[in-house]
Amino acid sequence: MEVIRLGNTIFEGNNSVYLFDGERTVLIDTGLPDEASRQALESGLADHDIAFDDVDEVFLTHFHGDHAGLAGAFHDEAGATIHVHEADADLVQGDEDAWAALHDRQAELFEAWGMPDPERETLLERFASTDEDLYSGRLPVETFTDGDRFDVGETTLEVLHSPGHTDGLSSFVLTDRNEVFSGDAVLPVYTPNVGGADVRVERPLAKYISTLTRYVERDFDRAWPGHRDVIEDPTGRAEDIIHHHGERALRVVRVLAERGSADAWTVSADLFGDLESIHVLHGPGEASAHLDHLVDVGDVERDGSEYSLTPDAEARLADHEGDTWPLRVEGALNA
Repeated sequence: MEVIRLGNTIFEGNNSVYLFDGERTVLIDTGLPDEASRQALESGLADHDIAFDDVDEVFLTHFHGDHAGLAGAFHDEAGATIHVHEADADLVQGDEDAWAALHDRQAELFEAWGMPDPERETLLERFASTDEDLYSGRLPVETFTDGDRFDVGETTLEVLHSPGHTDGLSSFVLTDRNEVFSGDAVLPVYTPNVGGADVRVERPLAKYISTLTRYVERDFDRAWPGHRDVIEDPTGRAEDIIHHHGERALRVVRVLAERGSADAWTVSADLFGDLESIHVLHGPGEASAHLDHLVDVGDVERDGSEYSLTPDAEARLADHEGDTWPLRVEGALNA
């Protein structure tokens, strides 16, 4: 297995594309669909005496453009088979109805979060134009689901469905060495966004904590993420992210205690301050994920777009010690 680094100044840092070269040439993820990424990927493949049109198969961790953006080019120019989880397949294919439903859901939630009109309109226009460029046309894909296995020559990849960041985000376990390609499920520096990155996900925080708990239970020796460098202690990193969300939950509870009630946009501003670019989506999306989770576990009440603490949660907060609030995800580790 070889690692090819691609530039990415928009999201979580440089993308990593992973190469298996045997009887068949296989990639995990592809990077952004811009010319700079394509040139970097072509150069990285050439370093291993592989041409762009030598690629036989591409396995995608999820539908986001910085991971799936060049998938169509590999299909069109190399005849490569594109594999993706069934929950993200319609978006990768470029299904117009699927993308329209996603944009409708974004518009609905942006209003529910309390996002001001200028920011809302800017984001919706940006997504509509960008997604049309990324996913125009119909791209044939082969779907997989949790537990499926694929021979890639030197090893077998086992699909580990890892939802939260997106509905279909999947990791790929290298079954011969207890290592995993984590995509955006576990990253070495940033905590992957939940709530805004894929508004289709129901109960995104609970699903993501469950994903992280699976990582802890599997106790991988090493994780190869979708961005930046290898993670030498993925179990510890997963535990750190769970703890981080416990800390964030406590901050959300304290914001509501101070304000009495607030919408997701207001809570986001208290958590993250002023936001720019894609983070205008990610901030209130993550605030909303936490608020809705607190509603689900009975600590918060919702009235329209406004959230407030329950009397029981207020009483527990008054006596609360420690730097985290219990996440209370069934079957998961609690921070």
